[in-house]
This record gives sequence, structure tokens and C-alpha cells, in this order.
Amino acid sequence: MIVEFILVGIFIGTMSGFFGIGGGMILIPILLVLGIDVKDAIGISIVQMVFSSIFGSYLNYKKGSLIVGEGVFVGFGGFLGGYIGGYVTHYLPDVVLQFTFMALLLFALLRLFFSQNHEDDSQTKSLNKLLLFSIGVGIGIFSITLGIGGSIILTPLLVGLLHYPLKKAVSAGLFFVVFSSIAGMISRLSTGSIDFSNALIVATASLVGVAIGIWLKDKISSKNHKTALLALYVFALGMLVKKMWL
Repeated sequence: MIVEFILVGIFIGTMSGFFGIGGGMILIPILLVLGIDVKDAIGISIVQMVFSSIFGSYLNYKKGSLIVGEGVFVGFGGFLGGYIGGYVTHYLPDVVLQFTFMALLLFALLRLFFSQNHEDDSQTKSLNKLLLFSIGVGIGIFSITLGIGGSIILTPLLVGLLHYPLKKAVSAGLFFVVFSSIAGMISRLSTGSIDFSNALIVATASLVGVAIGIWLKDKISSKNHKTALLALYVFALGMLVKKMWL
């Protein structure tokens, strides 16, 4: 199982760096297929997100694709929401978590599909800082409860509503995961519900993948990047449906 966790970690890290996601939207279905309990899978996912988001955001910042700016306000909101969400998970039945996760994937898929491509920052909109903080709180609660970083909600919002260029929205989404995942891990630790022995294997291996994913992101066009992101949502949705009904 160790070899499988290493390979999964590298794969998830690559997806994280390339798509700006925490990785939970793909990691959780994979762990479920491997026979891991959904709540243990969520705990492993949160630890992996802490590792990959911090390292990935550092690499994006060095490359100039991460503009911190307003992301800090969304991030602090995500920290508070993620902390609350870590407690919520402990009290929800597995079936509720699975159906909520499926609904979240469908929302992200449709929102991104109907969004327009923006190649530069000229049309980027801004929001009130308190509203940005509130958005972060809401996304943080909802996402960490499901063991995902929240960027699959935030990135479509940044692209579709605030007109962010896709690649910068992806970098901002991964930066948000830093805040929400750390808070989620802290709160989950207080319930004693994280399998650290397996989580650290996946998380450490994911760092290799993150570097690969960010390198690939900088080599692809925004149009092809969006197409790949939509395919990722469909893949994750298919894996979850297979686990739940087949």
C-alpha cells in the first residue's frame, strides 16, 4: 500500500500544481476506491493539501503568477471557515458527505464551463474586503467539511464573476488552500481523526508532483488549460459516482 500511496501522492501533487486545487477532489475518490473510509480519506486529503498548497504557492510566487493582494482577505476568511469545517465533518454521516461532494463537483463543472476566457487583468473586478472575507468563510466551512481545499469553488468564481485570467485564478485558488487546509488540519487534530502515518506518505510524495504540475501549467495555453480543468471535474465526478452506486 505504501507504493500506491507514493504514486497517488505524485499524481495528486501534479494535479494540484497544474490546476491550483488542493487535490482533495481527486484524492478522496481515489482513496475511496482503494478501500479507505471516507472520513479517513478526508483527513489524509487535508494533510496533503497543507503540503502541496504551501509549496505550490511558493513556486507560483517566485514565477510571478501569484498576486497576493485581495487573496489575503479571502484566505483569512478561509482559515476561519476551515477551522469550523474541521469540526463539522466529525458529526456528519458518510452518505451526506458523499452527496454534498457530488453536488459541489457539478456546480464547479457547470460554472467553469459557461465562463468566458480572460487573457489579461484589464477586466478584472474587485470586491469589498469584508465581502471577500465572508466568501472565504463560506467556502472554507463547506470545503474542509468535505476534505477539499475550496479552490474548485473559488476558481470558477474568480474566472466567471470577477473576470480573473484563468492561470492567475488557479494560482489564487491554490493560495486560498493554504489557509483553509491549515485551519482544517488544526481543528481535525483536536478530534483525533487524522491518519498521519498514511497522510505523510501521500503529502511528501505530492511535493514532487506539485513542481511538475506548475511547470506544465506555464507551458499550456489558457484555452487548453480550461479544457483540461473541465475534464478533471468530469473524471472526479465519474469516480465518485462509481464508488457510490457501482
